[in-house]
Amino acid sequence: MSEVVAMAGQAYMKQLQAHPLRTKAITSGVLAGCSDAVAQKISGVSKLQLRRLLLIALYGFAYAGPFGHFLHKLMDRFFKGKKGKETTAKKVLVEQLTASPWNNMMFMMYFGLVVEGRPFGQVKNKVKKDYASVQLTAWRFWPIVSWINYEYMPLQLRVLFHSFVASCWAVFLNLKAARSIANTKKA
Repeated sequence: MSEVVAMAGQAYMKQLQAHPLRTKAITSGVLAGCSDAVAQKISGVSKLQLRRLLLIALYGFAYAGPFGHFLHKLMDRFFKGKKGKETTAKKVLVEQLTASPWNNMMFMMYFGLVVEGRPFGQVKNKVKKDYASVQLTAWRFWPIVSWINYEYMPLQLRVLFHSFVASCWAVFLNLKAARSIANTKKA
């Protein structure tokens, strides 16, 4: 079994080196789709909403993976040659003040408009109502992930690490939402 895992890891690294953007996009899409499937099951759906799953996978493939690829290349270029805890802290700060708010806004808009198919006005109102809470929650969790990513992950694995944690985060948020809905129904 460990030999198969090692071979798969080597094949992945080979693809990552030969086709970094494509590999990161596919990886992000697959992880996003898998996390949505798990999240749907946790929330209690009897039959997976395939359209939703595919649209979430598309978001990972078309946006999250490529965005992460270019973000990390840009950060590496911007902080070229600089190392140490202070540089890591600066990278985390820059990411949390720029990419984090942007990505949360993009996901909320995409989810409302594309995945749920709601009208723009309705989505805009939901974003107005929930965005601050979403962003504050993100700032409690993602700086730690970013610190680990910049401090310990090589550049080519940062999108994979982020996508994996994001898929776990999505499952956690769906579990929390499912519990909240169940508690509301009991009350």
